[in-house]
Amino acid sequence: MDHDNIREIRIDPIVPTQSVLISTARGKRPRQDESPLPRDVREHVEACPFCPGNEHLTPPSIFQIPATQKWDIRIIENLYPILDDAPLSPGISHGIQQAIEGYGHHEVIIDHTNHGIALHQMSEKHLSLIFAVYRDRMLSLYNSDPRIRYILVFKNSGKAAGASISHTHSQLIAMPIVPHNVQDEVQGSLVFYQKNGTCIFCTLIDEAMSLETTTYDRISGKVRQSYETGKYVVERGKQFIAIKPFASRYEWEVHILPIKHQSNFLKVTGEELDDLAWTLRRTMARLKTVAGEVQYNYFLHTEPHIKNSSDCAQSFHWHLEICPRTSIPSGFELGSGLFVNTINPEEAASKLRQAIMQD
Repeated sequence: MDHDNIREIRIDPIVPTQSVLISTARGKRPRQDESPLPRDVREHVEACPFCPGNEHLTPPSIFQIPATQKWDIRIIENLYPILDDAPLSPGISHGIQQAIEGYGHHEVIIDHTNHGIALHQMSEKHLSLIFAVYRDRMLSLYNSDPRIRYILVFKNSGKAAGASISHTHSQLIAMPIVPHNVQDEVQGSLVFYQKNGTCIFCTLIDEAMSLETTTYDRISGKVRQSYETGKYVVERGKQFIAIKPFASRYEWEVHILPIKHQSNFLKVTGEELDDLAWTLRRTMARLKTVAGEVQYNYFLHTEPHIKNSSDCAQSFHWHLEICPRTSIPSGFELGSGLFVNTINPEEAASKLRQAIMQD
């Protein structure tokens, strides 16, 4: 096999209906050179509504830390919400075409007072605090609004990732439905659990943490195949692991998961968040070293807040998906739904794992 020229369709083990085409030759096609947009590294921008001193340019704080002093993290309502709790017309139905009210909450988490700071530049204490704010705000919304079925926390960094303001921030959208991306993972992992009696995410972690697998011919005893499964590990903390997915949709995509089975992010402890912060900061530093100042999205997938959520307590595994946006989807990808990845995931994981990070 030509390891420099790989072309294979990989089936996502969690969502089998989702496939990824790994085509390394595709990455060699000629492109018009475009200089990447530089990241805004300024510490403070006079006209930025998210910078300290400009609080009057935004809605009032919903929540902030510290509560009464100069803030480190601040939550506000999104001025242009995707979903809102303002009353509108009821859902309508026209035959098989149905609609429900776009009810929900859309909030902005201003991650840091420093306008242009990157994740890998933040202290682990501050990163841990950001995720504690995610957890606590999610709990508050679930407890106060019984209509909410799922809360998606995500971060857009850079225009290519959908960020309209360059000041570092995350977003939270609470919705009355479970989005299909999450539902597909929940359903796929439940099917695997019912068939095998174990969590598919835990199985993937076990395989990723195994250094080598060797199979032998049953008659002659000769080695039939020997391969590394640990080649997907990018970073490992005490309680969290960063893995390059086997069927990576994006060239530098990395997922971070708790090593011990845990389906619900809302139950994460402060000690666990500290280790998540350590793993995340080092993972982002590796991405910076290997891929440069990439624009990216990350999003948090946890079990839905529904009556039968206990069904996925043993089968689902919460995780953070980090998706650097180094290419624009083509007509083929948009038309077929088949992601095209031009970098071999095993090679990408190796480069990230071997990266020499600079503080």
